Amino acid sequence: MVWQMEQEFSKNTFVLQENEEIGSVKIADDVVAMIAALAATEVEGVAAMSGNMTNEFLSRVGVKNAAKGTRVEVLQKKVKVDLAITIEYGFNIPATCQRVQTKVKNAVENMTGLEVTDVNIRIAGINVSKEK
Repeated sequence: MVWQMEQEFSKNTFVLQENEEIGSVKIADDVVAMIAALAATEVEGVAAMSGNMTNEFLSRVGVKNAAKGTRVEVLQKKVKVDLAITIEYGFNIPATCQRVQTKVKNAVENMTGLEVTDVNIRIAGINVSKEK
């Protein structure tokens, strides 16, 4: 098997694996973003992913974006992930973010075979609501 990472004509789809006998495996950067977002929300202390105004508007009119608050750049088999998250009140922000970075890096690398070079986190809010 020959592993290649090259940008295809479709600007957001990348070749993960190419084999002349069998075919190729491609992945959309939206899928990588979804993997990162789901991994981040599995970390205790992360209340939610936070999107920008466009994502918030789209979710209100019925367009759901599972990778809301997540942006990825894939170039030459390397991935840079930017996350905007809401933290639960009372959790240590640096420690929680470090767990998010580790979880996202491991999930993306294990599921895609790509190398994660950066996991940048922006704290977009704190969830202070208490369940009754």
